[in-house]
Amino acid sequence: MADVIKLLPDAVANQIAAGEVIQRPASVLKELVENAVDAGATEIQIVIKDAGRTLIQVVDNGRGMSPTDARLAFERHATSKIRAASDLFGLHTMGFRGEALPSICAISQVELRTMGAGETLGTRLLINGSRVETQEPCVCTPGSNFMVKNLFFNTPARRKFLKSDSVELGALMREFERLALVNCDIRFSIDTGHRHLELRAASFKQRIADLWKNNLNMQLLPIEIDTSLVRISGFVSRPEFARRRNPLQYLIVNGRNMRHPYFHKAILSTYEGIIAQDTQPCYFLRFEVDPATIDVNIHPTKNEIKFEHEAEIRPILTAAVRAAIGKFTVAPSIDFTQEVMPLEPARDGEYVKAPDSGVDLGYNPFRSAPPAAPPGSSRPRGQYSHADVTGWESLYTGFMNDTPDAPEPPAASDTEAQQTLPLKEENLTPICVQCGLKYILTPAAEGVMVIDQHRAHVRILYERYMRESAGRGAISAIQRVMFAESLSLDAMQQSIFDGIRENIERLGFAFTRDGDDWRITGVPAALGSENARDVVLNIIDSVADENPSYGSHEAPDAESLRRRVALLTARASAIRRGQTLTAAEMEHLIGELFSLPDAALTPEGNPIVRVLPESALAALFT
Repeated sequence: MADVIKLLPDAVANQIAAGEVIQRPASVLKELVENAVDAGATEIQIVIKDAGRTLIQVVDNGRGMSPTDARLAFERHATSKIRAASDLFGLHTMGFRGEALPSICAISQVELRTMGAGETLGTRLLINGSRVETQEPCVCTPGSNFMVKNLFFNTPARRKFLKSDSVELGALMREFERLALVNCDIRFSIDTGHRHLELRAASFKQRIADLWKNNLNMQLLPIEIDTSLVRISGFVSRPEFARRRNPLQYLIVNGRNMRHPYFHKAILSTYEGIIAQDTQPCYFLRFEVDPATIDVNIHPTKNEIKFEHEAEIRPILTAAVRAAIGKFTVAPSIDFTQEVMPLEPARDGEYVKAPDSGVDLGYNPFRSAPPAAPPGSSRPRGQYSHADVTGWESLYTGFMNDTPDAPEPPAASDTEAQQTLPLKEENLTPICVQCGLKYILTPAAEGVMVIDQHRAHVRILYERYMRESAGRGAISAIQRVMFAESLSLDAMQQSIFDGIRENIERLGFAFTRDGDDWRITGVPAALGSENARDVVLNIIDSVADENPSYGSHEAPDAESLRRRVALLTARASAIRRGQTLTAAEMEHLIGELFSLPDAALTPEGNPIVRVLPESALAALFT
């Protein structure tokens, strides 16, 4: 029998490994920056072109590499971080597998310039798809300069399924934020082509404020607890600043970002009952534990970490969060049973009862006017006898039955007067009734129709926005604001906003640049009293969420983006559940809804209308 098992060439093996380690441009950025951190860099510069497809460049001032080390760094399982398997239980570095650089060079074209401290000549290395093309001496600054070009150039299927530039750039900025947050003692700068951001070396709280701005540091509560198992420090948000979308939630262990659902649920449990169910708090927490008690060698991305004592750490974590919320969110109580006397400042710093202001505290506008007092006499204010309030019944005489322009109805016979239902069925008109301030009930041929008022209005506004934004110009119903509202965006939000601003403006928003920030100078007229800044941020956060149906590099789906922006604007502008509607408003809403071609479902496919058949109603009374 012929042999069928063959060893794969190193280039093929590296491409296979790259599928796990390098999933998108953000993965390349993560690996290169972590290598720079391990090299002892105090300053890291990042340059991004075409959302990482054309170039990802990371320049650091770390220790650099010798010519031999520069060549070996791109071999699989070549690393300076560990020497034996036992070293995995005492890791103090970000990398240790020796897989990142081989995986990167297998799917891109890499140029490296590096020089060790104290050297006079560095090394320039060119690698094209795992094949070393050139290695030669060069003049460069101490440290390392990695340039990853044409990512996925030799794996077109992977390159084809990358998301649009705005989505990939958003992922790059999220990864940058995680790396910058963990390494707050390092100076960072990043240039994406659309925006340049520099972060100073600072404290943990200062780094949070520099990254996300919007006075986020004023919304945070400090946490500090030290036990024999773990030391936890950082910040959690005040309950009143919990977010419905895009909460900032970061867990860090021994200087490494991690995802840990167990600890995440523990933090959320401390906020139960004090924040809305559809909101979540922000948190930035750092754990320091013995490296021998955690396992980071679970996934190639090294973001999933197993704790040996996680069951014991959880109550410590929840107690620390509860203590912070209880200690720093104390508000003075108000005694509503205590009588409050009108006071005015006294001359000696004390307070005395204020003099009579002349206001009649017992005045009732529905009382009849008192008879005029005899000349020369006076009547105290608010002192009216029961006899003064007379004749009020005459205000209602004929109010319900008499209509000035209507003919007088014929007199009813004795038989009709004895009927319990005085109105005949043919005289009834369809009526709308609001139920629970959420639903509209109205008669239908099959029974009773139940309409979700919020979903119905979302559908109406969505169709209107889609119809009016189909042209190139903005919709006509633009409302200019008297006082422009400031819109401050972080680096990730700015990169997304640059890609979708045109679509947002076509819905009726207007923006002007104000330095690094924006100002909202116009809003859709249908937006009503909804906060325009919150609407725009919700749109940006929605686009930031990873959605496989949104866009690609080769064929950006502008129509999908237009629909998403229209839907989010409609949700923000629509009638809310809990809002009282008049009969005329309900009838108008129903009329607009059923004038649409498809009124039964929302744009997401959720039902708007349900019909309770007569048989179901009859079953309630059997």
